[in-house]
Amino acid sequence: MSEGKGKSKKSSEEYLVRLKKWLQDTADTPLEEMSDFFTKRLYDYEEHMSVWESSYRMFAEMLPPECRKILDLGCGTGLELDRIWERDPHIEVTGVDLCQSMLDKLLEKHSDKPFTPVCRDYFQYDFSCEKWDAVISFESLHHFLPERKKELYRKVYGGLKKGGLFLLGDYIADCDEEEELLRGVYLKKRKQSGIPEDRFVHFDIPLTLEHEAEVLRDAGFVIKEIRDEPDGVTIFVAGKTASGGQ
Repeated sequence: MSEGKGKSKKSSEEYLVRLKKWLQDTADTPLEEMSDFFTKRLYDYEEHMSVWESSYRMFAEMLPPECRKILDLGCGTGLELDRIWERDPHIEVTGVDLCQSMLDKLLEKHSDKPFTPVCRDYFQYDFSCEKWDAVISFESLHHFLPERKKELYRKVYGGLKKGGLFLLGDYIADCDEEEELLRGVYLKKRKQSGIPEDRFVHFDIPLTLEHEAEVLRDAGFVIKEIRDEPDGVTIFVAGKTASGGQ
């Protein structure tokens, strides 16, 4: 449940009221394992995600034209890749996703593209050293706590070539209260259900803009641009400097 940035004080307060009501109404709803969640929703997934069409296009436009080798974290059925390959069908992409059925659909759509699918937890994926021109992720990383994000972002940083980019499009919490509220419910539900730490579940726990930027900087990135799209997606362009330092 997210409406993005740019809210007035009144609309933000109204949003928090609705969010609290939704959390109360779904208090007894168990968490779903990540891959199961998306497998069940495969057939209407692209229609559901189409509300972010303008952000998919902007995402592709913000990718530098010199990028030839890309790693996509949580690629799903490749909605962001549809637009990237529209611009340049020769870009080589490796896509990592937990859901094999989503990867199968991506392969069905783009059987003629230079695409390598990897069905795996991207926290365990070997990014290699200075291999990628860009690492991208769209609407995937808001499911993880900042400690896990920092671990992942450091791997992303190491895997990028010097001067490479991390392009991140995601939900952003409107305020500290929203971030803390969702995280508290998430942790409570995991504890109540006895879900082990290494099992991924579907529940949104976005960070605020300030906290997301802080995690990126802690991993070594220089934030070159932050853009809020009208459809509620915030896009970060985070760079690895030519010297490899901060």
